[in-house]
Amino acid sequence: MKPAREVGIVGWGAYVPQLRVKVEEIADMWGKPKERVKASIRILEKSVPSMDEDTATMAVEAAQYAIQRAGIDPSLLGAVFIGTESKPYAVKPTSTIVAEAIGATPRVLAADFEFACKAGTEAVQCCMALVSSGMINYGMAVGVDTAQGAPGDDLEFSAAAGSAAIILGSGAESAAIITASVSYVTDTPDFWRRPFEPYPRHAEAFTGGPAYFHHIVSAAKLLMDEIGSTPKDYDHVIFHQPNGRFPAKAGSILGFRKEQMQYGLVVDKIGNTYSASSLIGLCNVLDHASPGERVLLVSYGSGAGSDAFDIIITELIEEKKRFAPLVSELIGRRRCISYAVYGKHRGKFILPSDKGG
Repeated sequence: MKPAREVGIVGWGAYVPQLRVKVEEIADMWGKPKERVKASIRILEKSVPSMDEDTATMAVEAAQYAIQRAGIDPSLLGAVFIGTESKPYAVKPTSTIVAEAIGATPRVLAADFEFACKAGTEAVQCCMALVSSGMINYGMAVGVDTAQGAPGDDLEFSAAAGSAAIILGSGAESAAIITASVSYVTDTPDFWRRPFEPYPRHAEAFTGGPAYFHHIVSAAKLLMDEIGSTPKDYDHVIFHQPNGRFPAKAGSILGFRKEQMQYGLVVDKIGNTYSASSLIGLCNVLDHASPGERVLLVSYGSGAGSDAFDIIITELIEEKKRFAPLVSELIGRRRCISYAVYGKHRGKFILPSDKGG
């Protein structure tokens, strides 16, 4: 899919909660071999939202940073889309909360998107279409999650929290032009959560070959075939990051070098931020990219599907970097907590008062 006119990224911003819990702390809690766990998932620690943080507050933080880089009045945003699988309300849009908080209301299109971990890139594609058609001048897409993992489950070692906001506008104002995008979708039930269930379930090994790798690799190949590019044409590559092992393997399958994934891979320091995962990787790449460089972004969402993007960095990248914190700075702002504090923050413990005692 190619836009009818040039569309690109005029602003970007990320947010990572300051609190962290180390993977070894979780392993110790459940009597699992910590060194083996760390080697398997290639994650050292994960971000944890504080008691007063949720998807709405984290989305607002990233959105404000993106607006600073875009240098626009938020009232000019024609669309505010929030991609998440952990909304604070089951029936009430998060997008209206965020739009109101950043000053984009009332003349704005607002909607929440769902497609597991690719909800954020799904929102990016819709903003691209609206800007390209001329219906709006600017659109904001946010990927954000306070990811859940049942106590003792494998997901608990990686499920983290974070957000990333991308503002789309005309090519002339953009720090990066999105030249093309494709989606690759099938009905592959590798990860799900039924109504009223607090934690998702997953099909364990099935989440690898038939799910993550099939869709990531297929979407990347489909995009490169359509536009005539090859792995050697890219300076930076970003994949969805459920752990540190999967994206590295996907890059190897497709023929990318480790150096091309240097900035797009941040999961080892903050964990899997679900709908924000690939977009935080994109923000980190934009923080370090130079004019003329080319970027491949491929997201993944369970259920299942991938969105792939071809992106060219422009001369405007350098001046926009300095208007908001870099992803590396956000990662560096950290404070480790114990499993007990983490469990309290995430509501993993049932207190006597919760049972009416």
